[in-house]
Amino acid sequence: MIKNIAIVSLSRGILGEPFMQFEVEIGLRRLKDLGLNVKFMPNALKGLKYVEAHPDKRAEDLLQAFRDPDIDMIFCAIGGDDTYRLLPYLFDNNELADAVTDKVFLGFSDTTINHLMLHKVGLRTFYGQAFLPDICELGPKILPYTRRYFEELIRTGGIREIKPSDIWYEQRESFTPEQVGKQLPVHPDHGFELLQGSTVFSGKILGGCIDSIYDIFDGERYFDMPVLCEKYHLFPRPEDWKGRILLLESSEEKPAPAKFRRALEYLKDAGVFEAVSGVLVGKPMDNTYADEYKELLIDVIDRPELPVVFNVNIGHAMPRCIIPFGVDAVVDVENQVIRFN
Repeated sequence: MIKNIAIVSLSRGILGEPFMQFEVEIGLRRLKDLGLNVKFMPNALKGLKYVEAHPDKRAEDLLQAFRDPDIDMIFCAIGGDDTYRLLPYLFDNNELADAVTDKVFLGFSDTTINHLMLHKVGLRTFYGQAFLPDICELGPKILPYTRRYFEELIRTGGIREIKPSDIWYEQRESFTPEQVGKQLPVHPDHGFELLQGSTVFSGKILGGCIDSIYDIFDGERYFDMPVLCEKYHLFPRPEDWKGRILLLESSEEKPAPAKFRRALEYLKDAGVFEAVSGVLVGKPMDNTYADEYKELLIDVIDRPELPVVFNVNIGHAMPRCIIPFGVDAVVDVENQVIRFN
């Protein structure tokens, strides 16, 4: 059972801004109600400007959290867009490999890059939720579907299976104190969609936010990100993808179909679709471009026998489950379940 959680800001430092403190207090109360002790790492609350300017301090927080024997779980505050800048401070002298211990690591979005870092040093991680967007949600309580998986993780240290949510929520347009207690607009959902291939397939899952993966290959956002990612061999080689299941989900930026296509083409050129045993795709936020994304997946992958499953409740659309990386998984679309060993 997980008792002690460390919260880290590995991307944006918004957690430390004064205008966020009412949300932080909501989240801390909820974690305390779940019986958890919370420790903010030394630089997690230093605000946007400091955190942006000091990737070395972000790296120090992560290393310290792994080295602390009292910490059971490392929980990311939120995503962002420049955690790749931690690479030199974690890999130049094998810092991450020397520090990493068998703790639960949970985050999503830009944290995709941190998951790939930890994959390099052999740690199995958990993808799908973060402190601010999930535990600090401004509604009356943590969204029930989201809470179910978070509670399972802290109770057991793992996730046994995931099933689809029967509802989805629109994104919150405002995050002011006046929103506290207000429910999100809700819509019925329809479960996992098989776009092509077998209804049952298996493998260890790896992947994350397609926007972050795009930036590994394309310097449009940060010119040096592809250079650093290649220098440190961040993105797994084709042989490492063999037999795995690729997870993809799209960000709150709601990438236009042209960008989504290019991201898929980068993955195809990297040999991923020839190696994996299947593809899982998260529900887009607000269902934006869902039909276009489905068409692009079939068109770009161009392997009709490769299973592709859409509309998984993972990533930026709410509610969110939690998916273990590096654990044997069986996807069973007919029975609407993904089971983990």
